Amino acid sequence: MTKAGEREVVTVERANGGAGFIMKEALISAEQLGEHCKMFSRVTLKPNCELGYHEHHGETETYYILSGSGMYDDNGKAVPVEAGDVTFCRDGDGHGLKNTGAEDLSFVALILKL
Repeated sequence: MTKAGEREVVTVERANGGAGFIMKEALISAEQLGEHCKMFSRVTLKPNCELGYHEHHGETETYYILSGSGMYDDNGKAVPVEAGDVTFCRDGDGHGLKNTGAEDLSFVALILKL
């Protein structure tokens, strides 16, 4: 178990070439991820910050939007997202996310290895 407020939040500048920075909070330890899970984290984007477009190979990534709103890049197609939405990036596809709203955009990111 991990408790809110006790997990480390790491700031990553220009993540995947995106504008600004992201804040990434691992929700469980690396040892708890197991062999098929690469990442299970809460990610926060401040207004006008973005997670740049990137591709996944040998893995998939799912975002569950917790709060805020933004524009999701789904293989070059812009799709608006808001709290409650779920995105899925297949193996071999690419995606990115920009906070286009006035409040923080926060989401859970899950990367599973194939």
